[in-house]
Amino acid sequence: MKILEIPLFREIQACEFAEMEHQHCMRRQKYEKTEQIFRAGDHIEEIGIVLSGSVIIENIDFWGHKSILSYLGPGQVFAETYALCREPMMVDVLSAELSEVLFLNLQVLLDQKNRGHSWYLKILHNLLQISVHKNLMLSHRIFCTTPKNVRGRLLTYLSAQAVKNGSMEFTIPFTRQQMADYLNLDRSALSKELCRMRDEGLLTFYKNRFTLIQLNQP
Repeated sequence: MKILEIPLFREIQACEFAEMEHQHCMRRQKYEKTEQIFRAGDHIEEIGIVLSGSVIIENIDFWGHKSILSYLGPGQVFAETYALCREPMMVDVLSAELSEVLFLNLQVLLDQKNRGHSWYLKILHNLLQISVHKNLMLSHRIFCTTPKNVRGRLLTYLSAQAVKNGSMEFTIPFTRQQMADYLNLDRSALSKELCRMRDEGLLTFYKNRFTLIQLNQP
């Protein structure tokens, strides 16, 4: 993905980006699959931007129960709230596959001395837009985990994916275990319910590819 196509840099010109680079606030790093990027408890000043591959944001409680909060692909930003608020991380961030991340030090970039630069307000505006979108993503996960039973959570999640993709056939970004972690379900229970739904003619699936079937109404 080209740098200036990343949402955070929307409307930033090449010359403006060069000015930002001169602040010495950027660095790139590659990560292997499952490699840790940030850990819960870290105090950070940098945000991460996925250049290639993907990352997973997850929470592991005191008893070792894992919940996947989000999955981020190229162009998406993570850890911006912690970098801005200077609060310790409450989540872990790890690479879901071989990935490259661009780190941006907000404390340096958004220093008051830079307010006169033409890119300053653009970055603030883009950060606000990204934060609003993140709130929508978190709201979506709340909707998906609200139903008390396994089928209810699956129906909510898969229906939302169909709407998002504009098609009854779509690919989700999760493995079975990751899907179970995202929906706060036991993997075995999730797999059994998917098989029941398939046998009832509600859907078909192969790995992470799903097709929802509209039943004829009487």
